[in-house]
Amino acid sequence: MEAEIIKSPTTRTKLQEMAQSRFGDLIKAVVDVEKEIMAVGMELHSDGEVMLAEQEGSKREYTWGINLYPLKPKEEWIELDSLINIKPAYGNRSRGVENPETREKIKKIVSKLVV
Repeated sequence: MEAEIIKSPTTRTKLQEMAQSRFGDLIKAVVDVEKEIMAVGMELHSDGEVMLAEQEGSKREYTWGINLYPLKPKEEWIELDSLINIKPAYGNRSRGVENPETREKIKKIVSKLVV
């Protein structure tokens, strides 16, 4: 399956199908916390970041890489871990998302876009 940008609600079932076609149990995603959209289904988080920048005008300081595990319980299915999250210029020095407000915003956006 091709990577795509999610702007309106999709289902966990669809994400599960996308995951199975690439990595099995996980799907990579990049969330734009400013535009409240996300790219899903690419091989690398950086591909999703570029996709959002080119197609939606997303800016690097607002894009965050995550992994989604569609078969896990809701409390466990979002993993905030990606190389694109290393953004020292924006106060994030790790692969995780260090700012608690940003973490919560990512989770809210994912909850809104995946039903």
